[in-house]
Amino acid sequence: MDLAVLTQVLLLYAWFPLAFILFIMLLIARFYQSFSGDRTYYRLYILPLVLLGAAAVRYASLSLLAGDLFADALLAVGGLVLLILCIYLYNRMIMQGRK
Repeated sequence: MDLAVLTQVLLLYAWFPLAFILFIMLLIARFYQSFSGDRTYYRLYILPLVLLGAAAVRYASLSLLAGDLFADALLAVGGLVLLILCIYLYNRMIMQGRK
């Protein structure tokens, strides 16, 4: 098996567990919003899923692990959006109850 093919398979295979975890986060945010009435913006969890998936496909199509500016930008934006959404959900679920 060629190293480029192995890289492509591993990049695309690693995206599926990440997509599963992001889907679970989306379900948690939706569940919390439906029972608490607080807005959690659970639909925005699709954005990091798409951005990180697009970066994985871009890297797989180029047979690279790193170094593509466009894919790196997709990863950075997807990670930043995910970080903001997770911190917002944490503040809604945990910190708001302590006040």
